[in-house]
Amino acid sequence: MRQSEPEVPFQEPWQAQALATALSLQDAGIITAAEWSEALGAAIRRAQDAGDPDRGDTYYLHVVDALETLLGEKRVLPGDEIAARKAAWEDAYKTTPHGDPVELKR
Repeated sequence: MRQSEPEVPFQEPWQAQALATALSLQDAGIITAAEWSEALGAAIRRAQDAGDPDRGDTYYLHVVDALETLLGEKRVLPGDEIAARKAAWEDAYKTTPHGDPVELKR
């Protein structure tokens, strides 16, 4: 009998970081578990309404969408700051040599 490969919970480090951010926001009292659940569910529904086939490979994109929504709603980060940070991360990962850690410039 062939042994199956162990399931890997995260394909990329950012996926673990996104979930850790949600937990940190809950631990800090910025959001509640119910708010997180509602925001994540809403993000998944928006994606499905837009045609996401819900195969599981886009789950962490929904996590990020929910985080962005909550950060804006709670005014933790204004919308323009969220957009600026997203752009900075996108620039950082596009310009980082393969295999090097992605870091934001200060």
